[in-house]
Amino acid sequence: MVSRRGFLNGAASAGIMFCGCGLLDAARAAGQAGAAGKPPALMMNGKRVKVLDTHAHCYFQEAIALMGDDAKKVLPPVRGVQEHFIPADDKTAVAGRLAAMDAMGVDMEVLSINPFWYGKDRETAEAICKIHNEKFAELSRAYPGRFAAFASLSLQFPDLAVQQLEHAVKTLGLRGAAIGGSVGGVSFSDPRFHPVWAKAQELDTTLFIHPQSTPELAKRFQGNGWLSNVIGNPLDTTIALEHLIFEGTLDKFPRLKILAAHGGGYLGSYAARSDRSCYVSPANCNPDIVLKKKPSEYIRQIHVDAMVFTPEALNFLISQVGIDQVVVGTDHPIPWEQHPVDQVLATPMSNAHRAAILSGNAKKLLNIGL
Repeated sequence: MVSRRGFLNGAASAGIMFCGCGLLDAARAAGQAGAAGKPPALMMNGKRVKVLDTHAHCYFQEAIALMGDDAKKVLPPVRGVQEHFIPADDKTAVAGRLAAMDAMGVDMEVLSINPFWYGKDRETAEAICKIHNEKFAELSRAYPGRFAAFASLSLQFPDLAVQQLEHAVKTLGLRGAAIGGSVGGVSFSDPRFHPVWAKAQELDTTLFIHPQSTPELAKRFQGNGWLSNVIGNPLDTTIALEHLIFEGTLDKFPRLKILAAHGGGYLGSYAARSDRSCYVSPANCNPDIVLKKKPSEYIRQIHVDAMVFTPEALNFLISQVGIDQVVVGTDHPIPWEQHPVDQVLATPMSNAHRAAILSGNAKKLLNIGL
């Protein structure tokens, strides 16, 4: 039987090289032929390396109902919408999600909900987040080896968000919080959010930045190809991270643990340009903000998911952020990345590094035993 590891190592030793999708296709073909249709796996010391997906989603109908007339805008226009609904008491829905995870070779998902309540009043936002966090905790208790979760926060009310984060982590056992890319057009570097970052740092917990397109460019994104997501989401994350860097927020909170979706946006592909900005245009930089290191160096303290689709892209991302900063992320059940293990296996690196990406890094980041 030909394992994927054997195929890839054999190909390398024989001097066979593949590029891009060709390498992924070759790995998948070999795995399908040799593993009787089983999902891919990395074996080390005779054991299968488990896979922890840090970027997976769900919804709860009770929370959406609280959005009133805006409820119809919550669900994204994508494949997999119905599979988002997995309340712990719906055994059929949960069984379907677990089967889908098994087919992808994923052992555990860290669930989150992309914020849709930032424009709501305090009472409504608090009620929505309460539903989310309690149901996340219920799922995590019912399926402790399969689900963990990031809390939802009413970030438009930072004092409330601080309370919610502490309760979610200390009482409910959630693994941090999922936040958007900004709040009502206000960047996360704004001092009003500092109490939230201070609490996250105090709790030694993770903030998962999941973008919400870049609303200011909505007109430019119109047309074919769903550019509001394809371009807008990575751009939103990039802007969020650059503000945290350039405004000195990451210097104020040096132990803040950040996980950025979709490979961290475009920052990993073009971070070095940031190092030249204040030299080229001093007029556009604040002389009162003196960063402790080069802007491009901050990316090496930010965790990113591996959802960049090709071995070449993943290999480059690793070269920019460091092997210890990359974790698996799929966006499941939205079918962006349905073969997360294949991509890692098809990227040239040691098996120890593959194991780190598949679960080791995320277990350390989120304090998860898997």
